[in-house]
Amino acid sequence: MGIFDFLRKSNPPAGGAPSDNKKVAGPAKVCADKRAQTYDRLDAIQTLAAMKNADAAAALLRRFTFSIDPSITDQEEKDLAFRGIVDAGKDAVPAVVEFCVKAETLTWPLKVLRALLDDDDYRAELVRLLDRCDTEYARNIEPKQQIIIALGEIKGDDVRVAVERFLDDVNETVRFHAVQTTFAQGDEASVPALVKMLASEESVRVKNKVAEGLMTRGWTVPAELRSGANQALQDSNGFSVGADGKLRKGAGYG
Repeated sequence: MGIFDFLRKSNPPAGGAPSDNKKVAGPAKVCADKRAQTYDRLDAIQTLAAMKNADAAAALLRRFTFSIDPSITDQEEKDLAFRGIVDAGKDAVPAVVEFCVKAETLTWPLKVLRALLDDDDYRAELVRLLDRCDTEYARNIEPKQQIIIALGEIKGDDVRVAVERFLDDVNETVRFHAVQTTFAQGDEASVPALVKMLASEESVRVKNKVAEGLMTRGWTVPAELRSGANQALQDSNGFSVGADGKLRKGAGYG
């Protein structure tokens, strides 16, 4: 059973919000208050961290929703919150995943998942999170971009399939990172998807990234896609597809 199945059954508070547990509620409120005195907020974080349970972990997640000055204090508080959530163990995972679904940035919650889960479970949760994203316009692309970048550090056919969809994302930066993560999988099965995106790709940066990756890895473009690929690469940095299907620089199709 996946984490999202568990979430649907247990229905924890959305966005990592604390439960009605009175021991959690007080420090949770202070932990999430950007305007609280630093020593009060630090004490609240330490109190929650000492509880080492899922409710306290859910409350600690809210500390990742804002930053304060000075940055050294901000880092210290977030480090303490991170360690407190990790100390709660795998019971904290459902709250972390639900937090990821709604968070504006995933830097810290992804670090938590990496610390709590083994490689297979971590990969599976990232893929499930990415599956919830779409390729249309989004005001904030950071969450899906961060997931795609994180998936570039692990391999799996499910990763390749999940990320290939974002080769057609409306955002150029997302497409760029999707290309990087796709190549990081090291699977030549991605060649058709990579070549087909060239036909509609407007960004020379992305086109060059695809061409460089194909050339560096020596992957072969299928015969039926070579002519279209050469046409798409006309405005690239001198790349073309040879008669053998290999990418090269400065050589025409033939």
